[in-house]
Amino acid sequence: MALGRRGEREQAMWVATSTLPRSAGHPFYTRLNAVLHEADFDRFAEAQCAPYYAAAQGRPSIPPGTYFRMLLVGYFEGIDSQRGIAWRCADSLALRDFLGLGLEDPVPDHSSLTVIRQRLPLDVHEAVFERILQLVATQGLVRGKTVAVDATTLEANAAMKSIVRRDTGASWSRYIRRLAEADGLKKPTEEDARRHDRRRRKKRVSNKDWQSTSDPESRIAKMKDGRTHLAYKAEHVIDLETEVIVAAQIYPGDAVDGTTLVPSVRQAEGHLERAETTAVVEEVVADKGYHKAEALAECTGWGLRTYIPERRERGHRRWTDKPDTWQGAFRANRRRVRGRRSRALQRRRSERSERSFAHTCGVSGHQRRTWLRGVENVQKRYLLTAAARNLGLLMRSRFGMGTPRSLQGLTAALVALCVVVWYAQWTIVGAVRRRWARLAASLRIVSSRSLALAIPIESSPSSTGC
Repeated sequence: MALGRRGEREQAMWVATSTLPRSAGHPFYTRLNAVLHEADFDRFAEAQCAPYYAAAQGRPSIPPGTYFRMLLVGYFEGIDSQRGIAWRCADSLALRDFLGLGLEDPVPDHSSLTVIRQRLPLDVHEAVFERILQLVATQGLVRGKTVAVDATTLEANAAMKSIVRRDTGASWSRYIRRLAEADGLKKPTEEDARRHDRRRRKKRVSNKDWQSTSDPESRIAKMKDGRTHLAYKAEHVIDLETEVIVAAQIYPGDAVDGTTLVPSVRQAEGHLERAETTAVVEEVVADKGYHKAEALAECTGWGLRTYIPERRERGHRRWTDKPDTWQGAFRANRRRVRGRRSRALQRRRSERSERSFAHTCGVSGHQRRTWLRGVENVQKRYLLTAAARNLGLLMRSRFGMGTPRSLQGLTAALVALCVVVWYAQWTIVGAVRRRWARLAASLRIVSSRSLALAIPIESSPSSTGC
């Protein structure tokens, strides 16, 4: 056989479609498409988006089903940017088949995704989230009685260098240069000002004094890894029994947990009601960051039982200037928290709520960065990410795989299972052998003692009389 050499090839003018390569489709995406087809997802999405398009004017837009599917691909493929999603969909024949695109059809560009997101309001994205929640509920995966609330931080698409003073509009570099001049430096350069700022003690950057010019709705916050960055707060309300996300809200990065508890739980109840599920929220479980007397009283007046541990405080609480309902809700929550059920719920909450963030934000944290700006834009994208996570739970319950890469770890899982079984068998056999060895040794000791008692002892010559 002769050696093939790579060189320039003359492109053909016409290519028959029968000769183009066909994709058998990915098993995961093929089944996911079947699930969405059973729920009539495309017709529902088109009906929700129709009021925001012209009736009969201009060229047809990208189908809404394709737009929402591309956002689902971002979750399942672990891609956080729209450019990466568009490139991945254009590169994969299986994803083209999932989007309903032929080989001759162009894949929507990242700019097209931006235009569609700006055209469609937040209500449409919430309706799609509720439709998927309804689909998950029909499979019996939504109980809704006990929900857990937890939050994490998302890095905003803005740098700390872009912050300016709210009162004067002065930039950060100008601000630290003025501080350096006030401390005695004459005409400091930008490098001198930065060096002086690093040495400065008790540095505080407050959201009351500073804001970002590129993303004014973001707030200065401390990230999970200890860095200070402009960020948003993502809050999950999950079904504690099935781990389904029933609400995913985006707040500014400096939003206090105690003030966002009630709005998030109300949003969860609204999603469950509009999704036409029979689930009713009765219990709310959260960590001690959400402990606030006003929020506890509001949940109690709403008919909800709370299991929220208290924060350590100096001295005793004073109730003279507060309503009586606040004290009653506070005492009732303290009594429930001290019970055994509360400890079990807290253990389950700490495991399952963190797992939901690990899935939506990436196990390694690479999706904990948002490339959009503004609370509403981040909320639109994050709702579809949470909906994709719920679809993953549905796929796992029906087909045994929750992500496209679930089958890749099957061999490693089988090897690990064999190792565990072998180790358990070796441990059991070793324990049985040691048990029999101790039993045999005890039997030998008993037999030797009985034999010694059976043999008569001869009298010594010195003991005989003369």
